Amino acid sequence: MGFVDILVAPIVLALVLGLAYLIRPMFTNPLTHRYFIPALGVKIFGALAVGFIYQFYYGGGQPSGDTFNYHRNASIVLEAFSDDPAVGLQLLLANGEYTPEIFNYATRMYWFRSSTEYFVIRIITVLGLFTLHSYAAIAILFAAISFSGVWALYKTFCKFYPDLHRVLAFAILFVPSVVFWGSGILKDTITLGALGWATWAIVRVFFERKSLVFSSVMLLLALYTIYAIKIYIALCFLPAALLWVFMSYSSQISSTPLRLMIAPFIIGIAATIGYYAVLKVGEGNNRYALEKVSETAEITARYLAYVGEKQGGSVYTLGDYDFSPAGMLRKFPLAVNVTLFRPYLWEAYNPVMLLSALESLATLLITLYVFVKAGLFRSFSLIGSNPIILFCLLFGVAFSFAVGISTYNFGSLVRYKIPMFPFYLSGLIILWHHANEARKSTSIPSVHQPESLPA
Repeated sequence: MGFVDILVAPIVLALVLGLAYLIRPMFTNPLTHRYFIPALGVKIFGALAVGFIYQFYYGGGQPSGDTFNYHRNASIVLEAFSDDPAVGLQLLLANGEYTPEIFNYATRMYWFRSSTEYFVIRIITVLGLFTLHSYAAIAILFAAISFSGVWALYKTFCKFYPDLHRVLAFAILFVPSVVFWGSGILKDTITLGALGWATWAIVRVFFERKSLVFSSVMLLLALYTIYAIKIYIALCFLPAALLWVFMSYSSQISSTPLRLMIAPFIIGIAATIGYYAVLKVGEGNNRYALEKVSETAEITARYLAYVGEKQGGSVYTLGDYDFSPAGMLRKFPLAVNVTLFRPYLWEAYNPVMLLSALESLATLLITLYVFVKAGLFRSFSLIGSNPIILFCLLFGVAFSFAVGISTYNFGSLVRYKIPMFPFYLSGLIILWHHANEARKSTSIPSVHQPESLPA
């Protein structure tokens, strides 16, 4: 932390917290009011902690995806702005092509020709224009941006289940790895916030039908942000979201036989639209076109495994490197398991991995508890009949598979899997809630406490 950070960061922190206190009444209710400032506070703490961990634990090095690499690359764009604003603007908007005006700057940038990383560099550059490029100040603003989306997601689920506000707050706002890796100057921070806003906008557009123009713009902006930074998140999110919308509309049909008759058609339509949505998203990036997915997964897995070995990281394996469709399908349960429940305690060789292992163990215990208490048959019945549970768990499992099969490095996996946690844990909580309600409604009334049963 340098002099600029000491000078600027406190001012930015005061402005962010002051604005938060000012707008809190507009974005909370009596149930959620108490979580707003603490949730923002832990996000800011997590953002600053990322910098300290990279500086003092990892030694300030430059591994791929390093938070400092983003900051250093953005400093070159800002240098161009200070030399000539027109050249700086040209460099900021560049699409990976070298021109004589920007050549001397672009050739010094590690990620100039990497569109996903450069998208984040653009955001950092814009924020740096107003913060003297203070790392700490930009980290605080990244935390605030991410918090806005995470809070939008929390508010959305609380609309459907206000009685679950406490447990949903933990699942969405206070999971340690999400607070840490989803708050600093990293790609995951922006995509996590965008996922929250996309979910909020889906409810506003398709269910509440409020502020349709603004909500539609927010939905498109959020989806574009996800697409630009981590396209595979969009590939997992879109089919699950479309199925949620279609099933929600079909659930409004009062006749149960009719609803059961048209359910397969609804699922088929949602799957078809989801397939073509994924196809269209993949057209914008050849690496993620459907026919290239297995090849991309193999290349990514081999690269991250190599990086993990060279840097002394914890590398895992799912067996052979067979990334054919059949091979990927065979690895499906292993890939989901590694994302949700690994590293195991005995696979943790450093303090960071130990914390991740403890969180993975907690996730496993929560999953087992919910399915055991709800009952396996009832659990799958509720998942199939409740659109929100299906959306959350389908996205969580699909995303877990995509990340687990292509990472092969626990150090990277800890970061990559955080967008899944708020949805997966929320799905489990809502499943547990409905299972309890179903059990109460079928239980024999007590002669001593008849008032405890629902009307």
